[in-house]
Amino acid sequence: MNLESIGRILLLLGLSLTALGALFLLLARFDISLGRLPGDFRFQSGNFTCVFPLASSLLISLLLTVLLNLLARFLQR
Repeated sequence: MNLESIGRILLLLGLSLTALGALFLLLARFDISLGRLPGDFRFQSGNFTCVFPLASSLLISLLLTVLLNLLARFLQR
């Protein structure tokens, strides 16, 4: 692996982290927290709580898919 490839990887990781940070800032600004989105299920009964974050999982999966596809396309050049 040459220095140019390492530089590209580091640049993309930095941009990805910046985009992720911006996303979290936007979620906080609109008071949307992961785990409390519409479509996240929470069942409580006495001392038992079961949480099934379906919408949060789908959102994270979609964002990671887009980011990883962009990363793969950039590295193929």
